[in-house]
Amino acid sequence: MLNERTEFHIFDRGSVTGDRYCEEVLLPHVRLFRGAIGLDFMFMDDNARRHRTLAVEELLESEDITRMDWPAYFPDLNPIEHVWYALGRRISARLYHPENTQQLKQMLIEEWALLQQEMLHHLVLSMRKRWEATIAVTGGRIQY
Repeated sequence: MLNERTEFHIFDRGSVTGDRYCEEVLLPHVRLFRGAIGLDFMFMDDNARRHRTLAVEELLESEDITRMDWPAYFPDLNPIEHVWYALGRRISARLYHPENTQQLKQMLIEEWALLQQEMLHHLVLSMRKRWEATIAVTGGRIQY
């Protein structure tokens, strides 16, 4: 489980809310990873408002999931932003570009499956170095 990726999840029906985030992401995926890793597990999201709702806060607390505290305006520190960049590059490099939303969704799913697991591991494992570099550059003065 820890050496695998989850399925690429697309929120097809309407807007993403805190409740949907709990039901479709946190409960089926994050809870399992938390159980597999144990007390050292730390959860990182992208600080979006829908990730900071009361429902999300209560679920994380009830599952004893610790959220990583980090500034919202430092996207380079978040591995998922690098994954999105890699997916975008791969789709741009395709011979045929998506002509509609459905084609884009299908291409994202395909490219997600083709991303090398080693790259994903490297992004996660590089977090400490990124934090240390950011602290060194900012002198520890990071705005939250």
